[in-house]
Amino acid sequence: MVVSIIQKSQLEGAKRLDAEYYQPEFLSAIKKLSILKIAQLGDILDDIRYGLYVEPDYQEVGVNFIRALNLIDYGIDGEILKIKKNEVPDKKYLLNKGDILMVRSGANTGNIGIIENYLEGSTFGSYTICLRVTKINPYFLYIFLNSKFGRLQTSSLQTGMAQPNLNVPNIEEIKIPLNVEGKFQNEIEKNVLTAFKIKEDSKLLYQQAENLLLEELKIGDVIDNYELGFVVNLSDIKENNRCDAEYFQPKYEKIVKHIKKNCGGVALGDLVTIKKGIEPGAEEYLIPSDTEDVEDEKGKQFIRVSSLSKFGVNDNDQKYLSEELYQKLKDDFEPKKGEILLTKDASPGIAYVLKEDIEGIMSGGILRLKLRNKEVEDEYLVLCINSIVGQMQVERDAGGSVIAHWRPEQIKNILIPILPKLIQQKISDLIRQSHVSRKKAKELLEEARRKVEELIEKGDK
Repeated sequence: MVVSIIQKSQLEGAKRLDAEYYQPEFLSAIKKLSILKIAQLGDILDDIRYGLYVEPDYQEVGVNFIRALNLIDYGIDGEILKIKKNEVPDKKYLLNKGDILMVRSGANTGNIGIIENYLEGSTFGSYTICLRVTKINPYFLYIFLNSKFGRLQTSSLQTGMAQPNLNVPNIEEIKIPLNVEGKFQNEIEKNVLTAFKIKEDSKLLYQQAENLLLEELKIGDVIDNYELGFVVNLSDIKENNRCDAEYFQPKYEKIVKHIKKNCGGVALGDLVTIKKGIEPGAEEYLIPSDTEDVEDEKGKQFIRVSSLSKFGVNDNDQKYLSEELYQKLKDDFEPKKGEILLTKDASPGIAYVLKEDIEGIMSGGILRLKLRNKEVEDEYLVLCINSIVGQMQVERDAGGSVIAHWRPEQIKNILIPILPKLIQQKISDLIRQSHVSRKKAKELLEEARRKVEELIEKGDK
């Protein structure tokens, strides 16, 4: 049990009486902030607004539409969809460089991103809120909100039990240090912009690897558009035990035939061994009040599908398990460096080569693959799965009316094209360079966060 004793005068004018709001670590953070001159965020904002609700009819060409799920790992990442220009009702919903986005509801509540050059003119979804500020450096504010002093406040200001939520009045209450030297704020901006440049370089390296793969596979002419009508034999329906039209789209058959004929396609199950994760149940998750400080040991990671991207394991809505449960499960369900993690549920077909050991347990929605064929490079194999070559096969196979599921027997049967070893190595080298650059970018952002936290801890002006 965690207990905090507070004075009646501290009850925020009786606006908040819930114990969660007065957690000791939150009160400690506010006390440290009060040493500096502080203001409420709402007093220094030029603009704050909710995003747009848009029906999911996304376009190939249009305005970038940033959603809550794009706000992960200190920034804006993942696939950014597009909407029609006429879906944006006002120029006020078009983003400028330096605008800050915050997730207001759902699993990612409180996640923060800032608009970079290439995202100017984008718009944003209804589960996000845009903050525009010129009275302090927006990059300093961005890092502050990502620091423990910002995160504790966004966590404590959330309302709702089943669905965490932040609204505009909540966000406007966030306390911000004002008397931080402009020189220090500019130093933080420099760190952030350098990190973003390195991150962009990592994306270019990844794109080069993907382009090289598709060029070597000569796959471009094989990928056809969606066909509204086609004929399927009854024998094919019986053989595949599927009668839905989507499964038999001709484009899927064409890409499989191309791989078999021209690329020496091999079934994934012949290249790797496969182990499944485990579902201990949500009741086993540790809750935030189990620890007295956000920097304390929180338990061991429980890595779920939402925590995995093709670029690594992130802290997106991270859950934790007790040390005792971890010790019981780790021999069978802890991933190891060099293994390939592959999602099979919810967002099937996301693959990543683990770069280091993780003290944690893998969920049942993720598989652990281990290469048993040395003729295939691990990063090359992962790119094949993450590229259109693998994703079309995932798209064909995955079923489920609400949550997509990709069955292990289907996973074992997807075809992996086998290119010459030298080409595989060249592709793998580009992928590794991309991951190294991405890691360096994150380290720079972490360094900026530590600088801001140290400044506040010391009470410097």
